[in-house]
Amino acid sequence: MEHLIETALLTHGLKSVTNEEIRSLWGDKKENIVWIARGEIVIGNIERYLDFRTEADRLFRIDCNTLSQALREGVSGALTASGTMAVCERYKIPLAVTCGMGGIGDIKGEELCPDLPALAEIPTALISAGPKDMLDRQSTITWLTEHGVTVLGACRDYCTGYIFTGEKVRLQGVYEKACQAPLLIINEIPDEERIADQTILEDAIREGKRAEREGNYYHPAVNGRIDELTEGYSSRIQLKALLANALLAEKM
Repeated sequence: MEHLIETALLTHGLKSVTNEEIRSLWGDKKENIVWIARGEIVIGNIERYLDFRTEADRLFRIDCNTLSQALREGVSGALTASGTMAVCERYKIPLAVTCGMGGIGDIKGEELCPDLPALAEIPTALISAGPKDMLDRQSTITWLTEHGVTVLGACRDYCTGYIFTGEKVRLQGVYEKACQAPLLIINEIPDEERIADQTILEDAIREGKRAEREGNYYHPAVNGRIDELTEGYSSRIQLKALLANALLAEKM
């Protein structure tokens, strides 16, 4: 199925993964990766995106609420899940692909992440590896279902976490073949590939709160700290998960 792939994780979340490593693993040369360059929506292939990624330190994170402003003001940035869904809506593309998604949690400005209203309001389905581990997973899934979003597992009817394992949260079923928004498909990272040491998550959350207090982005700080404490392992399983979600989109 036609789809677009978000770039927030690729741009800001994979601290120790080089362009060369992404290039070697990506393989797919389709033009289905989306970002914003000087106020213009760009849909390109991996080679074109990697040139853009070299400027990661100067790029913004753009969601569905800030997309129009970014286009008006000539901003350059990577698109989050909701930002990608907003671009999909403009081009009548039915499906967006992300890795970890936002939700409900204790994050300044993201107590209710824009990913959730986007799922309820934008006529684009989303494939994700699930809400990020520092969020309230149960409240996130409950909010979605109460706002009319169908939440399905790619392989099982519950989810347990993102790159760590937490409590089991029941979903509404298992994806079979329908793909009509409002719809979220959770394609989890395999349990055996996740990080076992929960103290790493606790440390990373503290780092995220420090970044937040300093006016910096929360999620890249968390991802960067986990990457550091796992010697790059966390970044590589997230890249692998994003590729798995893109492959699932191709099969739909």
